[in-house]
Amino acid sequence: MSTIGSTNTELEVSTTLEPTHDGDHERMSHIVLEGFKPKVGKFVSAGNSVVEGMVNGTPVRALCGKEWTPGRDPKRYPLCPTCAEIAKARGWKLPAH
Repeated sequence: MSTIGSTNTELEVSTTLEPTHDGDHERMSHIVLEGFKPKVGKFVSAGNSVVEGMVNGTPVRALCGKEWTPGRDPKRYPLCPTCAEIAKARGWKLPAH
């Protein structure tokens, strides 16, 4: 999990793997926005965390819109170019991969 800073908020994201589905021949790791912390106030969840997904089998959603239940080591796969493009466009540093 990486923390990405912006001018107004601190965003917490994770990268994780999207498993192969019918017709999907590429395996990639994706960036999941888990929530943000406003300059004033408490952390605001943006949905299920990757850890919660792995433990409870609940799906997560990547920046690119992909939904899946995480379960594999994301460091073994290339980073999704769409997730990377979205993160860069928002001025976020990409998570170490």
